[in-house]
This record gives sequence, C-alpha cells and structure tokens, in this order.
Amino acid sequence: MTALLETLEPKTMWSYFLELSRIPRGSKNEAAAAAWVADQAKALGCEVERDEVGNVIIRKKATPGKENRPTVCLQAHVDMVCEKNEGTDHDFTRDPIQVWKDGDLLRAKGTTLGADNGIGVSAALAVLASKDIAHGPIEVLITIDEETGLTGANGLQPGRLKAKFLLNLDSEEEGFLTIGCAGGVDTIATRKLTRVAPPAGARAYRLKVFGLKGGHSGIDINAGRGNAIRILAQLLGFLKPAFGLALASIKGGNKRNAIPREASAIIFLDPAKEQAFREALATHEAHWRAAFGAFDPGLHLALEPGEAAQAMSPADADALINLLLSLPHGVEAMSPDIKGLVQTSTNMGVIETHDDVVEVNLLTRSSIDASKVALSERIAATCALGGFQSHTTGGYPGWKPEPDASLVRIVNDANQAVFGKPLEIMAIHAGLECGLIGEKYAGMEMVSFGPSMWDVHTPDEHVSVPSVGNFWKLLASVLESV
Repeated sequence: MTALLETLEPKTMWSYFLELSRIPRGSKNEAAAAAWVADQAKALGCEVERDEVGNVIIRKKATPGKENRPTVCLQAHVDMVCEKNEGTDHDFTRDPIQVWKDGDLLRAKGTTLGADNGIGVSAALAVLASKDIAHGPIEVLITIDEETGLTGANGLQPGRLKAKFLLNLDSEEEGFLTIGCAGGVDTIATRKLTRVAPPAGARAYRLKVFGLKGGHSGIDINAGRGNAIRILAQLLGFLKPAFGLALASIKGGNKRNAIPREASAIIFLDPAKEQAFREALATHEAHWRAAFGAFDPGLHLALEPGEAAQAMSPADADALINLLLSLPHGVEAMSPDIKGLVQTSTNMGVIETHDDVVEVNLLTRSSIDASKVALSERIAATCALGGFQSHTTGGYPGWKPEPDASLVRIVNDANQAVFGKPLEIMAIHAGLECGLIGEKYAGMEMVSFGPSMWDVHTPDEHVSVPSVGNFWKLLASVLESV
C-alpha cells in the first residue's frame, strides 16, 4: 500500500481511501468502517457524535477570522456495493479490497472498488486533517447504508445539522455540478411454490447467463446493456416447451440498484437432448450478441452440471417465466425538459428462489413522483395478474433542482477561478441522499460534485486519479470561497 500511495496525489486523501479500502463495508455491514471514520476525526481533535441509526456527525472549528462564515456540511456515505466476478475468491465480510493502479486509473482486482463513495468519505477526512484550507465552520455527515435502503439519510433527525450549505460528494463525473436527482421505490414480488418430482430420467443442469457489463441502475439504465434476468427468462420461455424442461430455481443479480450481470437457472433436461440443447444455446448466444453489439459484447450462455432434488410445478414455472417477461425493465420515459435525462425507469434487479418461495426485486426511479407511483402501481397489477403477491418498500423523494441558488453560483465561480471554465449544471436519474436530507432541512442549499469514475456497482469500477486531484482542488476552493 505504501508503494501505491507514493504514486498518488493528494496523498492525505488517498491515504484515507486506501486505509478505508481495507475495512469491510458492504451495505448493512459498515459499522466498523463508520467507527474508523469517527476515530480518525477524534484523533484530529474534532467534535464527533453518532446518531440513532449510526451516522457519523463531525464538526471542525473555523479557521481563525472566519468564524462568522456560513457553516458548510460535507456529506458522503461509508457503505459500498459488493460485487465480484464469478470465480473471484473474495469475502466482502472479511477481506480488504485489492486496489491497483492501471495508468491514470485506480481499479480493484475482481471486485467493486468502493470509490463510490469512499472517495467522498476520504475527501471529507482530508478536509478535517488539512491545515492550509482557510474555511468557515465545517460539519461532516457520513451516512450508513445508502446503497440498499438510504437508511442513514432516512434516519437522520431534523436539528442535528446546523449548516446552511451542503456539499454532497457522491457524484461521478468531473466538470458537472448536480443540482437534482430522481426519487425511487422498491417493489418486492413473491409467489409460494409447489414442489414436484422431476421428469423421469431427467438430469439437473445449471443454465447460465454471464459476461454482461451490468452497471448502475440509474446512471447506466439507458446505455443499452443487457439484463441477465430478462435474457434468462427469454431463453427459458423459448427452450422450456421446445425441450420439455422442468425448472427448479432461478437466481440472478445481487443488488436492486445494479443492472444484473449474471443469472442462472437449475433445470431438468433429458440427457439425450443435451447436445441439441447446447446447439440451441449457441444459436441464442449469437442472436443476443448481435442484438447488443458494442453496447454489451461480452455475453455468454453456458450449460453446466447442476444439483436439485425437486422441480417447481409446471404452473409455477410458467407463471414465473411469464412474469419475468412481462415486468418492465429499462427506460420508461425521457425528460421533456432536460435533454438526455431519463425521467422514469425500472431496474429488474434481483431474483432468488428459496425452498418454497420465489422473490423478485425491482427498483423504480423517477424525477416525477406521480410517474413513479403510476409505474409502481402498474408493476403491482402485472404481479397480481401473474399470481404473485407484491408490496412496495424503501420509497424516497427526488431532489428538486434550484439552479438560481447562491451555492450553485459559489461552486461554479470557484471552478471558473481554478480551471478557467464553468461547470455544466445538470440533474441525474440516479438517487442521491440530498432529497431525503432536504426534506428534513428546508432552506438548506445543496449541490453534488465529484471526480470521474466509471462502471460503479460492477467489478469493472474504476476512478481517474488526475480527476480526483481536480476534485480536491475544487473542494478546497469552494470551502475558501463560502
């Protein structure tokens, strides 16, 4: 780690990031990482408290002479999405992230990197440690469990923060200033299963869809990438009647806010038909590769030995396949007001089969609350028609853009002063904690910015090292300008 740090600037910020990368911090397993953040702040002489849900709130006094400046809150989340490539030997509850430098990029070996949002946490700590940034009073809010439920932002109580301005450090594209985001809601669909004996003479196999890019279900939902669950359902819909398959289980995706890269089904197939089945798979793989083209060129289909004792009843199997084919996935509507902005979408993100129940998890996003509600109601109706129970959970509000807010001008002017050009002002389809925080702190002005990173929520996640340096320069300039 020491050798790697010698190649990175700014060193203080990267040092915090590399240390944080050694601490397991998957969503709902980030307690040790949050405690580490609190310990770092205490060691720097800052005031530190933990709130009821486990968020870390830190206060640093103003530079002498700047005590009367408005308080600025730096906000980031400590948890990360835990995704790894099939075959990667990594335990996210125990093992450190293996960080490596690839030219001007930082990556992880076979797993997500955690730059989302470890970079934001590390930047906030570096500000606390800095002695050469002249700033007013600073608050730092490090939230927990952003990725799977926005638990930290949801649990934050009014009155905890005193700041007039909030800088969310969870954006992923240099040169852009985010001033609005979509809201979202999860739908969980379930069906009780009847188990039956497999067809006489049939053997269990595992049918796999893998090699897709996946990606962030907000940022990448309009990138033309494949959903492994949907592809698997379409395969089963065609191959089940053609080969007399029986279905035992389906598993796909890991996080409801990540486009599924991999999915698999345990099926029962007559061994005498195995060669014909493999030939059919090769034909379908060629079809799907042609359909996705350069959008998602790595698709693979495979058949492996499987293991199962019982199958779903034919009625349950047909109902499940038909539901997966009917549920929405992808862009529902584009914004009529902001060019290129997705307004409403759904990610069919996770499916799991347990002994006697199958569960499907979808995340619906929209910058228009009525559209979010309407689409979630349509999903519920589709589930009901297919014989599935469903309920919604985890709803959170969007963040309304305020382009004329004084903080937008302050950050834009700081970028102009440092880099000689203005920022591009935008709203995003991804969810940020600003909507929930803003709901509890009326009048608090908020913006979000960050360095350039790509393929977050996937094992291909990588961040630009020079961009992180620029992000740090802008952050320091903004704090000195407020």
